[in-house]
Amino acid sequence: MNTFDSALSRLTQAAKYESLPEWFLETLSVPERTIQLNFPVKRDSGKIEIMSGYRVQYNNLLGPYKGGLRFHTKVDMDEVKSLAFWMMIKNAVINIPFGGGKGGVEVNPKDLSKAELERLTRQFTKKLAPNIGPYTDVPAPDVNTNAKIMDWITDEFRVRSEELKIKYNENESKAVVTGKSVENGGSLGREEATGLGGFFVLEQLIKKLDFNKPLTVAVQGFGNVGSHMAALLFENGYKVVGLSDSKGGIVEQSGKGFNVNSVKSCKLEKGLISSCSPINISNEELFEMEVDILIPAALENVITSENANKIKAKIVFEMANGPVMAEADEILKEKGIIVVPDVLANSGGVTVSYFEWLQNIEGKKWTLEEVNKKLQEKMETAFEEVWKMYAEKKVDLRTAAYVLALQRLAQKAGL
Repeated sequence: MNTFDSALSRLTQAAKYESLPEWFLETLSVPERTIQLNFPVKRDSGKIEIMSGYRVQYNNLLGPYKGGLRFHTKVDMDEVKSLAFWMMIKNAVINIPFGGGKGGVEVNPKDLSKAELERLTRQFTKKLAPNIGPYTDVPAPDVNTNAKIMDWITDEFRVRSEELKIKYNENESKAVVTGKSVENGGSLGREEATGLGGFFVLEQLIKKLDFNKPLTVAVQGFGNVGSHMAALLFENGYKVVGLSDSKGGIVEQSGKGFNVNSVKSCKLEKGLISSCSPINISNEELFEMEVDILIPAALENVITSENANKIKAKIVFEMANGPVMAEADEILKEKGIIVVPDVLANSGGVTVSYFEWLQNIEGKKWTLEEVNKKLQEKMETAFEEVWKMYAEKKVDLRTAAYVLALQRLAQKAGL
């Protein structure tokens, strides 16, 4: 089962609990538009290289397409379709007026100089510009992209819009992407939003389950999302005993847990998390740790039918998009492991993206306190709605979230 088929299988499962027309389910099973772009990028050596980029505009029933742009060597149409599908579901679950979209460029940005990265970003934006806009499709950062890249997109889009004779005012032009730098129209709190939103959901879950703290945690993935989530857990009394990045991981065996802020400083200095502790483990071994909570926070498809039986955690909390494959879901369910789905757990990022878009359109600037308060309200409300569906339908949390999303999409379609 490929990534997209795995994603759709969750839709099929949820559809069993709703009486919806077959044509509607078929509509949600295919993207409305797929875009593949091939464009030249000049390297510093003067060599011209042809790069491949993608954008999938999955469904805009709830509003403009919304979803990140990633720069990664494994970007392909199957992956981007899956990610765009999950964005459609996620935006419906968190109840914001956006549809699902996703995109990326097949490249390793670490192989590019800053000048090459800017040229790539601007060339990609130039080709994509006729298909994006503040009321059409609103990209954002994702794997290996950041505020600086979003600033370049905003600038290039403004130039390209003028060439295409598409009129946007200054506020609307800023709203073409979210995740920008604060000085260029970005929102306060956006960088840590995904991790903070996940923390709010996890805290509500722990209350529902009546688990006693301190709880032990292992976090796979120490990028923006994983590092922020791990730091929040450490600062709030959880024992973070396992951490990893793409090259491997570390484990803390004294029982006290890592000082995550010290690990963040160490990784920034040394480049690899494995340099930050004498006890090293592989990512595969991290999944097998005896912890209360396992947090996959990197890429999709890391928990499969091959390793699901080895997981000993009580809770798998998906901070990455699609980390648990459909067949692994069934194994975890049989083992009694609670899986909190990505479409709920990591929706804090797109929620604050929506806040940023709204601030841009309205020409306002919210304080960090306002952003975080509104984020907490959104995340806790969404959790309660999913939990209510979970209790009513007597299904797992993922199916409950998908049923909730289907109901909202169907209502918008007038069904």
